[in-house]
Amino acid sequence: MSSALDAVTAGRRSELTKAARALLRRPVLRAHGPDAELVVLVRRHASELRAWFDRNTGWRLVVDSEVARLAKTVPDTGDATHPARDPRNHSVFSRRRYVLACLALAVLERADAQITLGRLAEQIVLAAADPDLTAAGVTFALERREERTDLVSVVRLLLDLGVLARVAGDEDAFVRHDGDALYDVERRVLAALLASPRGPSTIAAAAHEERLAALTEELPATTDDLRNQQLRHRLTRMLLDEPVVYHADLDESELAYLTSQRHAITSRIAELTGLVAEVRAEGIAMVDPLDDLTDVRMPETGTEGHATLLLAEHLAGADGPVPLPALHEHVRAQALAHATYWRRDATAAGAEVELTEKALRRLEALRLVRRAGDEVHALPALARYAIGEPQVQEAKR
Repeated sequence: MSSALDAVTAGRRSELTKAARALLRRPVLRAHGPDAELVVLVRRHASELRAWFDRNTGWRLVVDSEVARLAKTVPDTGDATHPARDPRNHSVFSRRRYVLACLALAVLERADAQITLGRLAEQIVLAAADPDLTAAGVTFALERREERTDLVSVVRLLLDLGVLARVAGDEDAFVRHDGDALYDVERRVLAALLASPRGPSTIAAAAHEERLAALTEELPATTDDLRNQQLRHRLTRMLLDEPVVYHADLDESELAYLTSQRHAITSRIAELTGLVAEVRAEGIAMVDPLDDLTDVRMPETGTEGHATLLLAEHLAGADGPVPLPALHEHVRAQALAHATYWRRDATAAGAEVELTEKALRRLEALRLVRRAGDEVHALPALARYAIGEPQVQEAKR
């Protein structure tokens, strides 16, 4: 009987971990489609998950018949190292694409149950004519192929999130001016998409910047218990979302709280998610043995992956910050040395600039380097990619 109960408990714990990891990996899960089995698990453990996220992160979990939504809020809204990307070609979202995404969501909020891509485009063009957007330098008239490509990238993101479901047609045909596409508007997913501590209707500020600041700010703590709660929420979010949390990046109160509560915080995260705490003098990283809770990995295969590893090794062995031109020169030398294995255009004039930029973006996203102007600084966690001098030990007789 005892072993049977242990097996049931272990099975339930495994399901809870799988459901939590699914929400962390993909905070919008749809009940119909490839996420259906995961939504069943989230529903089964909704009360435990909701209580854990509420206590430890302050993130709201919404679960209903159509969607499971973990309303994550990032610890730093100024962090640009994990941008939105086109789900098909992984191109990084530009400023205009972000604006188009917001306008598309606003249009869909007022749209019928179905909408064509052409109709969506027409409504976005009208919305983009707002004087405030024009004054900010954002224009969208759908006159160039580049603008159509940007809109299609936004639509692909909305399809991936489940806000839209394709009924017929093809986005590529829309870009070529020889076709259209029809979509269902998934109202429940759309309604659950916004993740912020406050609702937009509660904000009285008129200026755009003030409204954005008010939308993301949390109410100030008025008691010691509330201050400790905010510290616990912020630190747990950072440990769940950031590859590395450096002590040097924390303020005095955050560092004091983490020092005293480190074991409790990391143990709770490990118990729920299966992540393993790697504690160093400089900070903490929650390591994922399964390696599927990240959007940026290292190492990666291919030319960019190899170039990133070689650049990481070079920076890890450098004595102090390295100027960007020196990194370009190093990558160009590596491209020539590995011309047999790298893609053909890697040795073309100027290719080293793009390769270096992509590598640095990946290293920044992983909190392994920091850029300051035209200099690149290695951060402590990059030391794992340093190669030391080989040591030969004599065999014991």
